[in-house]
Amino acid sequence: MARKDEIGRAGEDRAAEYLREQGWTLVARNWRCASGEIDVIAEDGRDLVIVEVKTRRGERFGHPFEAVDTRKRMRLWRLAMAWIAVHPDQAQGRRLRIDAVAVLGPDPRTATIEHLRDLR
Repeated sequence: MARKDEIGRAGEDRAAEYLREQGWTLVARNWRCASGEIDVIAEDGRDLVIVEVKTRRGERFGHPFEAVDTRKRMRLWRLAMAWIAVHPDQAQGRRLRIDAVAVLGPDPRTATIEHLRDLR
């Protein structure tokens, strides 16, 4: 596994831990389909949340949230619809939203966590 992939995986682990600490229930991680991958699917109360995790060791190439642009958000909505098509019973009666979690620091296990809710 490439170093960047190891850092990304560690960041996703840290983000998942953070979400659990917030009282969320994780439904799935790294769900894949032909259109791409969802990093985390979780429940925040009655909300079903698609979470994009961006991990960076520093801001040399910009803040992690800068990578979650309009095109990426549209892709996440399409992936969310694909997940719901496969798991309609888990989505029924829930509000769907897209969140982003940034994991920023040299060591993902101790990095700073930033959370943007309800990306449009």
